[in-house]
Amino acid sequence: MSQPLEGTFSAEHSARLLRQYRYVVERTMRALGGWIALTPELSAKLLMGRHVWDLAQHCDAFGQRLPELRSHAQVSEAANPAVATFMDSLEDAEGPDQTVERLVGVYVVLKPHLLATYRDHLAHANPVYEPPTRRILARCIDDEERHIAAGDTILKYLAAGPRVIDRVSARRRHLDGLLAAAGGVTGAGLPMREALDVAVGQAELVGQAELSDDGREFIRLERATGAWPIPADLEKAQRSFADALVAGDDTALARLLVPGLELETTAWALLRGTSYSHHVTVAFARLGHQRLVKTRLDGPSSSATVLARWVSSPEGWRIAALDVAGRDGVRPA
Repeated sequence: MSQPLEGTFSAEHSARLLRQYRYVVERTMRALGGWIALTPELSAKLLMGRHVWDLAQHCDAFGQRLPELRSHAQVSEAANPAVATFMDSLEDAEGPDQTVERLVGVYVVLKPHLLATYRDHLAHANPVYEPPTRRILARCIDDEERHIAAGDTILKYLAAGPRVIDRVSARRRHLDGLLAAAGGVTGAGLPMREALDVAVGQAELVGQAELSDDGREFIRLERATGAWPIPADLEKAQRSFADALVAGDDTALARLLVPGLELETTAWALLRGTSYSHHVTVAFARLGHQRLVKTRLDGPSSSATVLARWVSSPEGWRIAALDVAGRDGVRPA
């Protein structure tokens, strides 16, 4: 089939689209990079870290293409104020207990939309005089398919239980509404859903689907850290501490504090009275002569992450500081 030489897009229109893509991708790249330090789950950290680099490459490719379209290089542009509002809302999930909200925003709402938008653009870009743009879009499409599959896998792994599923649904509805109100990242409306034929694009977050290779790798690495290199005597003290947290045993907790540290002055006051049924050690680090241990508590209606700073003493390991790194209660759908 012959192709019209004039094509669908003028150089000015193509440049505007690339600036709009670059705006969203650049903000997503920066958000993922900032979230890595805030995210306690190793699998999600690895997911974000790997994809930050890809998004940086997308930004650079869009930016370098702009001068060839008679536009300034490396410039980003929001299609309209509503797109900026959507991105603001996507980025606001900064709590240590909001990993699921972060993943939903990027991998369930934004990236599938970007994938559909790129595919729609590629379908209309003239192959006679727009091969550079088409090559950039093809590379972005390949990466976004891989990103969505990996994100879907990690979200399935983390979003277990009806309480978390409700959070997923609420977050998706909120961001979907903002994205639709903006008319998508270009302001021209949302692409047809048929453009999203990536294998996991239409899968339910908690459905049964084959895990992507990236996701499997990240989950294996997270699970491999189950055997934490904690000294045996500290491990015993940590287990007693976590058991006391679950039991709500003030006396047992107080015995594990360094002399002079009162239980009432610690973050325990934020947790007292909450029902927890299970604990797991999720992080361990050495800081000079001190040891930092992070414990996740889970219960029927809430969860919390507790950070304890342990020091060795003649009486054994004792807690010198106790903080709550994050709490997660039931959130309305």
